[in-house]
Amino acid sequence: FLSVTEELVRRRAEHNNCEIFSLEEISLHQHEIEKLEYLDKWCRDLKILYLQNNLIPKIENVGKLKKLEYLNVALNNIERIENLEGCEELKKLDLTANFIGELSSIEALKYNIHLKELFLVGNPCTEFEGYRQFVVATLHQLKCLDSKEIERSERIQALQNYPEVKEKIREQEQAYLLKRAREKEEAQRRMQERKDKKQKQMESKLGFDSSDSLQNKENYQAEGDREQETWRTVEDDEEDRRFWEEPTPYTPESRLETHTYIEEKRRAKDNIRESKKREKPLQTLVTAEGKVLNVNVPKLHFSLKDDEENNQIILDLAVYRHLDTSLLDVDVQPTYIRVLVKGKPFQLVLPEEVKPDSSSAKRSQTTGHLVVSMPKAKEIILAKQKVSTSIKDSDCNTLQKNARSVQVEKLEVDPSKYSFPDVTKIIQKKEQIGQGPIRLQPEKITETKKSYVDFENNEDV
Repeated sequence: FLSVTEELVRRRAEHNNCEIFSLEEISLHQHEIEKLEYLDKWCRDLKILYLQNNLIPKIENVGKLKKLEYLNVALNNIERIENLEGCEELKKLDLTANFIGELSSIEALKYNIHLKELFLVGNPCTEFEGYRQFVVATLHQLKCLDSKEIERSERIQALQNYPEVKEKIREQEQAYLLKRAREKEEAQRRMQERKDKKQKQMESKLGFDSSDSLQNKENYQAEGDREQETWRTVEDDEEDRRFWEEPTPYTPESRLETHTYIEEKRRAKDNIRESKKREKPLQTLVTAEGKVLNVNVPKLHFSLKDDEENNQIILDLAVYRHLDTSLLDVDVQPTYIRVLVKGKPFQLVLPEEVKPDSSSAKRSQTTGHLVVSMPKAKEIILAKQKVSTSIKDSDCNTLQKNARSVQVEKLEVDPSKYSFPDVTKIIQKKEQIGQGPIRLQPEKITETKKSYVDFENNEDV
């Protein structure tokens, strides 16, 4: 059975910084809890406790919660009100949609003098004749029952008829308890039949009823795995349909049976999912004939470069940039290279034979790529020729000659022998200041006038 754990309580106490000793309110609804325990030791200061929609069959281990003011245990399997005498500050109790048939058990709430609100809607006891009168007359401190306020006249009338109503309630309780005994027997019988049927189906599928059962038992594991893979067959669908369409009385046992059935189906699905993950076929890297295959399971981009200058082959594998290097495993063989990236193989056949011992693997600090340098097994020896130097010298000479030929030779003229006047500079340009639109005036370049010996400056001309 599932019970309240410290981990669960701390997880649900996030609003209190995960501190449980000072916790005043906690919600543990819909956690499939089957037993209520430890809360009276861990959370002594609890004032509000939500436990609705679980599988709790009995109210227990809450008697030490002296400060508890509101307890919600709706939608559970509770059949009797008990163990609440110690909750001195209890003001509101919600028992909606449970299985309380012993209505006389509410007498245990007489000691909860601060109890003002009580909810019993959806319980079998609410169908008893005189139910409301009995509760109103028994619990004098109660102000509201099933969301309906108790009036003073209603209480007076209930107290007047209390002896007769109490007798009727006792008779109806006895009839209900006999009915519950039969329902329990029927539930046990149905559960046993279901177990036997399931066992027979398992044996028939595995073949345990045959004469060679010993041999079948040895292969039980393999057959069981095969059965898990094909659980969603027509028979399973039929069983599913039969289970949900079969008319069943609403009892604590049927509710627990439904929960168990759903849990089994969920667990079966999880097992199938896990088995499929484990039983993935291993990737074939080398065939039976010894042929090495090219494999790229991690689906990474790569480039293979033949570096003839350094006589080596370089593999650039685009590994994820932030992948930890410890998750990479590089294996260089003479004819192929294998890299395991997080357990996924990348394998590539090399065009030439390489030296595994001289190979090196590095990670790029910028891109994170894996760069593997693999020297070739066949070394190429290049002889140094002296002709190359003479060729270089001759090349230099030809270059120098070409450079000289490209140079343009210009004739030099003696300016002193130049006797023609410069007619373009006869009239001097006048500077215009403040006329017309503003223009950027070019800077006046002062040139040194050349004086000519044979030139005569005639102003009349």
